[in-house]
Amino acid sequence: MAGRERLLVIGGDAAGMSAASQARRRRGPGELDVTVVERGHFASYSACGIPYYVGGVVDDADALIARTPAEFRDRGIDLRLCTEATEIDPERGRVRVRDVDGGGETWEPYDQLMIATGAVPTRPRLPGADAEGVHGVQVLDDGIAIRRVLEREKPRRAVVVGGGYIGLEMAEAMVTRGLDVAIVDGAEQPMSTLDPDMGALVADAIRGIGVDLHLGDRVEGFDTGPDGRVSAVRAGGRTLPADLVILGLGVRPGSDLARAAGIETGPTGGIVTDRRMRTRTERVWAAGDCVETRHLVSGLPVAIALGTHANKQGRVAGINLGGGYATFPGVVGTAVSKICHVEVARTGLNEREAAAAGFDALSVVVESTTRAGYHPGATAMKTKLIAERRSGRLLGGQIVGEENAAKRVDGLAIALWHGMTVEEMTGLDLGYAPPFSPVWDPVLIAARKAAERVEEDMRRFP
Repeated sequence: MAGRERLLVIGGDAAGMSAASQARRRRGPGELDVTVVERGHFASYSACGIPYYVGGVVDDADALIARTPAEFRDRGIDLRLCTEATEIDPERGRVRVRDVDGGGETWEPYDQLMIATGAVPTRPRLPGADAEGVHGVQVLDDGIAIRRVLEREKPRRAVVVGGGYIGLEMAEAMVTRGLDVAIVDGAEQPMSTLDPDMGALVADAIRGIGVDLHLGDRVEGFDTGPDGRVSAVRAGGRTLPADLVILGLGVRPGSDLARAAGIETGPTGGIVTDRRMRTRTERVWAAGDCVETRHLVSGLPVAIALGTHANKQGRVAGINLGGGYATFPGVVGTAVSKICHVEVARTGLNEREAAAAGFDALSVVVESTTRAGYHPGATAMKTKLIAERRSGRLLGGQIVGEENAAKRVDGLAIALWHGMTVEEMTGLDLGYAPPFSPVWDPVLIAARKAAERVEEDMRRFP
C-alpha cells in the first residue's frame, strides 16, 4: 500500500516491545508495518524474575512472560523469534538478519529503525570460562538452562562470581535449592553501588544465610574435570570446588551492532540519543539497556540496565514513532533488591559518586525500625542520606533493613527528582500508623539529622 511506512525493531523485550506496541496503538496496519526481530526464544518477559524462577519461588517460566508472540501478532506486530540482526546498513535503510536455527540470511528494509539490543553480560577471558557448567544470567533461556541443571543433575556446590544484584539474588536462589554456595567478588564489599558501611550490612546478611563470601579476590580461572565440565573456581590463591558456576559480573550496553554501523555511542558505551530517543543517525531510534542516559543529580551520562527505564524509554520512542510527542528526562539511579530477609535500596549518588561529580558532600546514618517499636513485627533498618554541604540539597540515599524497608527509597527518589533539600524533606507529609512506621518515619529522621548536620556545618564554616 502506497505511503505505508515500515518500522523494524531489533530486540523483543522491554524496550523493543514497548516501542512496537505504542507505535501500533497510534498507527494502524494501513499506515505502519511493524516487524520485531528477536534472537532468543522468548519476548516481552521479566528478566528481573529469573532468579526467582531459578530458586523455585516462581514455578513456571511462562509466568514471567507478559505477552505471548500470538498476542502481539493478533495486534498486527510481526514478531519473529530466533531471528538475529547481524548488520545495520543506515545508508540503504536495511538490516541483515539471520535465522538462528536454520542459518539463512536476508536483508530486511526499514523506513524507521528501533534498536533495543539490551545489555551484554560481562564474561571473563580466563581459562575454562566457556566450560560446560559455567552459566551467565541475562535472558530467560539462561534461567531455564540453569533450572534444568538444578533439577536434572542435582549439583551440590555452586560458586557465584560477582557480588552485585544478580549475583546475590542468584546466590540466594542456590541456597534456597539446598546447595553449598560461595561468592567470589574482586571488590571489598558486595553491592559496590552502596557505600562500604552499608555494603558491610549486606555482607553480614549474606554470611548469615550460610554463604561463603570471598571479598577482594579476583577469579584466576576455572578448572574442569575429565568430562569437560567445570569442577572448581580458582580465586585469590584458593581453589573452590564447584559443580555449577554462575557469572554475575554485571553488564555493559549491547551497542556493538549500532557502533559497527556508525551510530554514535557515548563514554559509557551506550548509544547516544536525544530526549525523544532518537539517535544522531537519520531514521534510527534506540532505547533500553543499550543506550546511555542522563543522571539527573550528577548531570553525567550513565548506563543503568533496568527494566523500569527500558519500558519507559521504549514507550517514549513508540509514542514518537506513532506520531505523538514524548520525552525521557533521565534517571536518578534507583534500585532495590532482597536477599532472603534483608532488603536493600539505593538512589541518587553514593559518597564516591558524589565526590567524582564534584560535590562537596556530607552524610548521616540513622538506625530506626520499620514499624512502631512496640508493634509486633518491628525490625531494624538503617538509612543513609548524602547531602551537599551548605545548600543541603539531597544527593542520594541508601537503605538496608528488613520487611517494609526498601520501598521507602521511593520517597527519596521523588525528593531527588524535584531537587529538594534535606530541610525541605523534614516537612514531608508521610503516612503513619504503627503497623507501617514509627511516628517519625526513618526517612524523616534521616532528613532531620542531615539538616542538622548542614546547619552545624554552616555555623562552623560560615
